[in-house]
Amino acid sequence: MAKENKVQGHQHDGKKSRKSKRRKRKLVIVAVEILILLGVLVWVWVNGKMDKLDTDVSFKGKDVRVELPKQTQDVLGEYTTIALFGLDNRDEGSYERGNSDVIMIARIDKETKEVKLVSVYRDTFLKMADLDQPDAYSKANAAYAVGGPQQAVRMLNTNLDLDIQEYISFDFSAVAEAVDILGGVEIEITEEEAGHLNNYCIETSKVTGKSYSSLPGAGTYNLNGVQAVSFGRIRYTIGDDFKRTERQRLVVEKMAEQALASDVATVNELIDAVFPKIKTSLSKTEILNLATDAFNYKLGENAGFPFDIQNEVVSISYQKGSQDCVVPADLASNVKQLHDFLFGTTSYQVTDSVQSISDEIAYQTGVYAKKKE
Repeated sequence: MAKENKVQGHQHDGKKSRKSKRRKRKLVIVAVEILILLGVLVWVWVNGKMDKLDTDVSFKGKDVRVELPKQTQDVLGEYTTIALFGLDNRDEGSYERGNSDVIMIARIDKETKEVKLVSVYRDTFLKMADLDQPDAYSKANAAYAVGGPQQAVRMLNTNLDLDIQEYISFDFSAVAEAVDILGGVEIEITEEEAGHLNNYCIETSKVTGKSYSSLPGAGTYNLNGVQAVSFGRIRYTIGDDFKRTERQRLVVEKMAEQALASDVATVNELIDAVFPKIKTSLSKTEILNLATDAFNYKLGENAGFPFDIQNEVVSISYQKGSQDCVVPADLASNVKQLHDFLFGTTSYQVTDSVQSISDEIAYQTGVYAKKKE
């Protein structure tokens, strides 16, 4: 009898064990189904957000690249490099044309996630890389106005020995909207800057449809969208456009700090409001790959290009008249410094093509490399 009870006990335990295993399997299946469902929901959400972007799918494969030595290509391949264009497109009403008053190169180290920014002065005298007028030289910001993002990216690659294949374009209203959603940016303002900022705010407010308050004078302020954009537009102080690009990079730096410290709701609002005001060549997949490491990015040094110039502006007669331009002294030595700064090289040698452009700029302007003491 005892033996029979023992057998029945084993059978009962076996049934409990099998039921327990079946329950565990069901739980695993349910968990997997939930994860798949969440994955689908995330995919739908992300795609919904990405659809808000004006993606320039036709840009891929366009003629923007230049021939570079394999050694240079290998170094550049270790980084993600994107051209950023801030447009004054009030007259155009689109991202196809317009003077690019902001021209930045963002370099992302794929390993360390460090981001470096370089502003190319909008008035820099460079070769336009215009396929219809191959010998044309003008201010850097004219390239976008003439040939849109394709020519603007090609212009950067041609003059700077770069291999940029992606761009992001935005206008005043996108920056103003982003700053407001992020809660403003805290920046110290001088007395002279305050006066010019207030003047710029009048026009910026009309363009963006946003309100602002005039600043009473020098001090540290939490600037709203209109004020921050106006701060980045100031050029009538000591330093002219050189100081102006410093202000633009400072606004970008402050915005990045705010974004990295934001909660999910703020980021969601930022995407909904700003994405429709941006045009980019980046695909959904490329954006998602970059976004995966968003909170690991860290801002490194930033700089303005050209590093070395002759005086602050030089009056140059070309095309339809005389204009004040920023002239690199000379282009070849500045491109070497650019590669050293962005990619950590120490003995970069410019291509024959850039050396030829450098010689032509010197010939047309009379501005040559500064002698090193």
